[in-house]
Amino acid sequence: MNQIIIFDFDGTLADTLHTVVTITNRLSGEFGYSPTNPDTLAQIQNLSSWQIIQQSGISLFKLPFLLKRVISELNQDLQQIDLFPTIPEILRQLQEQNYTLYIITSNSKINVITILSRYDLINYFKNIYSGINLFGKHKIINQLLKQERIEPQQAIYIGDETRDINAARKSKIKSIAVSWGYNSAEVLARHHPNALISHPSELIAAIENVQGLDN
Repeated sequence: MNQIIIFDFDGTLADTLHTVVTITNRLSGEFGYSPTNPDTLAQIQNLSSWQIIQQSGISLFKLPFLLKRVISELNQDLQQIDLFPTIPEILRQLQEQNYTLYIITSNSKINVITILSRYDLINYFKNIYSGINLFGKHKIINQLLKQERIEPQQAIYIGDETRDINAARKSKIKSIAVSWGYNSAEVLARHHPNALISHPSELIAAIENVQGLDN
């Protein structure tokens, strides 16, 4: 059975955390929430995605507009954004092992393509699905599964946030959580992914272990 690996992008493949914090701090006065400093950032990373929004005090009505602005301003800062160390090598290994790779992201498709192209990795991914749907990521997963004719048991979703774990569960696919992105290992563990890893070097072994859960 062909194994499908679906990656989140920001915080999983690309190191965007500090750039996003800089942008959201710059927009805090306009959208009515408190800026983040190094101390509060550490605290925020121990909260679930929904808790972060609640604690920020931002209006849910304003949230989609904030996300669009952040993505737009990320487009101006792409040269500052790199993939995490060893991620390009891991992606090459996965392709050599005949995994089929996808990306699901809240970022814009053009931003993702621009960063991946810098590493000559764009052709490693069969498709990129982009959509601003903060707590509806499972709908984008379901769209991918349907359009690509993928059975849920074929797929593993890899992400760095609690909402990634929850989206995978709603779509009935397995998940691997990574703790080098937006959420801490502590809060990720509380949401019970199929595997939790702390360094990209653990990724291939984690995929093989999660695959073995069906055996």
